[in-house]
Amino acid sequence: MSYFKTAILLAGMTALFMGVGYLMGGASGAMIALVVAAGMNMFAYWNSDRAVLSMHGAQPVDISNAPDLYRMVGELAQNAGLPMPKIYIMDNPQPNAFATGRNPENAAVAVTTGLMQQLTREELAGVVAHELAHIKHHDTLLMTITATIAGAISMIAQFGMFFGGNRNNNGPGMIGQIALMILAPLAAMLVQMAISRTREYAADEMGARICGQPMWLASALAKIDNAAHQIPNEDAERAPATAHMFIINPLSGRAMDNLFTTHPATQNRIAALQQLAGQMGAQSQVSTRSAPQATGPWNSGQSRPRGPWGKNPFGLNEIGRRAASSGSMKTGHGYMAARPFAAL
Repeated sequence: MSYFKTAILLAGMTALFMGVGYLMGGASGAMIALVVAAGMNMFAYWNSDRAVLSMHGAQPVDISNAPDLYRMVGELAQNAGLPMPKIYIMDNPQPNAFATGRNPENAAVAVTTGLMQQLTREELAGVVAHELAHIKHHDTLLMTITATIAGAISMIAQFGMFFGGNRNNNGPGMIGQIALMILAPLAAMLVQMAISRTREYAADEMGARICGQPMWLASALAKIDNAAHQIPNEDAERAPATAHMFIINPLSGRAMDNLFTTHPATQNRIAALQQLAGQMGAQSQVSTRSAPQATGPWNSGQSRPRGPWGKNPFGLNEIGRRAASSGSMKTGHGYMAARPFAAL
């Protein structure tokens, strides 16, 4: 996404925030909202990644306690021409993942324990490659800042419904105020949709080229989408403004998916990946071998399954030498050669 479009979207979010401030306190409220929005943008630039990771209880891991995942991310990052991102695990039974960070040098990839337990190694590689594509496209800064401001708009709008505005107003003015308090969060959500829907397709394509097998990601999307409808993500439910950051919408209340959704329809994403697989001449089948089980210090309770890390490392440079990529990797600045990713 170009810097111009990014600036326009952020300006729109700031204008929404100022509008809510105006409804709550007139011109002075709008000015206060502008100052607060500027401060939030600065905070979001430097700290939104840490805030989002904290919201979802993400814990950092490295090669000492997650050698399998670490090696996989490292090789895929090398394929993508990216520095090694930080890696986080979320103790959550719903299979899902997201990336965050203000730039590729300060990026992080977070995956749930459910993702590692329910996906095959190939599917997990497809998901990680998708998240690395977001980092390469510089989507992560925009998505995290948008999540921060959208959450603030929703919070302030709800506050204003009960405590804001001039209580002496009546008639159309008061009705309009209430209507705008309701519409402001919806408008913020529409901005999130505009950002996320287009970026997901682009990240799907780039991710498929990074790992070399579009069907790995297609299979993963089908599994994650099915599980997300059945397994609640309590952390995401408490922070719905971050839903657009995940590879699949993590929220369980998705009755209005077709009208208001932060993600494209999964079947459309899969169809696009199938078409890409045909163009690349990539394999159309995926392995049924499961991904490594996840465990760690966050597994203190008995409600979530455990499993050993490190007993069967990915060993990406030692297992299966099928060439998994073909052609070149498309980037925003042309094409670069994609080093074959070892089949898992």
